[in-house]
Amino acid sequence: MFKNLLFYRIAPGWQPDLQAALAATEAHPFTPCSPTQERASGWVAPRGQEHSSMVESVQGQWILRHVTETKILPSSVVQAQVDEKARAIEAQAGRRPGKKELRDLKDEVRLSLLPMAFTKTSGTWVWISPSLNLLVIDAASAQRADDILTALVEQLPGFAPRMIQTRESPAAAMTEWLQEQAAPGAFSLGDECELKATDDTRASVRYARHSLEIEEIQGHLQAGKRPTRLSLGWGDRCQFVLTDTLQVKKLAFSDAVHEDRSSDEDHFDGNVALATGELSQLIPQLLDALGGEEPAVG
Repeated sequence: MFKNLLFYRIAPGWQPDLQAALAATEAHPFTPCSPTQERASGWVAPRGQEHSSMVESVQGQWILRHVTETKILPSSVVQAQVDEKARAIEAQAGRRPGKKELRDLKDEVRLSLLPMAFTKTSGTWVWISPSLNLLVIDAASAQRADDILTALVEQLPGFAPRMIQTRESPAAAMTEWLQEQAAPGAFSLGDECELKATDDTRASVRYARHSLEIEEIQGHLQAGKRPTRLSLGWGDRCQFVLTDTLQVKKLAFSDAVHEDRSSDEDHFDGNVALATGELSQLIPQLLDALGGEEPAVG
C-alpha cells in the first residue's frame, strides 16, 4: 500500500472529527478533466467501491486516497502549431507577431488541443494517525505532497501539519553509519547508496546491489562526499531507502510481515492494519536513530 513516505507532525490543537472529515472530502470528490481543463484533483473512496466511504477508519487509523488527472500536451507539438500560426500572420500582415500576441497564440493553441490530449491519472495514499498526531503521504516528490497538504489544510478545520525535523540531519547520521559500517538499533545497512560531493562539482557516485562495507566508500567519505540516499533494513520486517531530506523510498515489507496476517481479515482492512501497524513502530524508531525529533518552534 505504501512505497514512498513523507511524514509530518500534526499540531496538537487539532481535534480529529471523522464525520467532519467525511463531509469535507465528500464535498471535494475527484471528477475527471472536462475537455478544456488541464488538471483535476480530488478524493476517491480508498476501497475503490461505489458508495463506500471517502475516509476509511481501520483500528483508529484514517486512510484516504487523493487522485490527480493531468492532460499531457507535449511542448514541441504546441510550439509547432504556434510557429505555424505566426508564419501565417507574417505572410498575411507582413509582420512578425509580438511577444504578447505569441503568448495569446500559445494559449489559443493549448485550448484547442486540450480536448484531444492524452491524460495521466495518479493516485496517492494518505494516512492520518490521530493517536500519533502523524500524517503520512505516499508521495515520491514534495511537489505532489504539497498539493495534498494544501487540500487537507483547506478542507479540514484546524488541521496544521508540519515537516518533521530531527536533531541530527539524515546526511550526518548516514555518514556516521557508513563510517562505522553499522546502523543503530534494529536497523542495518542495505546494499544501495548514493554519495555526492558538497562542493561546486556536485560529483556523485552510486552503489546498487553492492556491499557498502568497503574501503572505496570510506575513501569517498574522507574526500568530502556525503550520502544522499542509503538503503536500510529494519530487523526482519522491511527494507527501504532513506534520503537526506528525510524521505523514505522503495519501502518493501518482508515475507515475515505478510505471514503474520490473518487469512480471515478483509483484504483492504488487512493491508491497512499491516502497513500502519508496522509504520507506527518504524517511524518513531527511525526518528530516534536520527537523534530524536526537534520540538516545534512557537
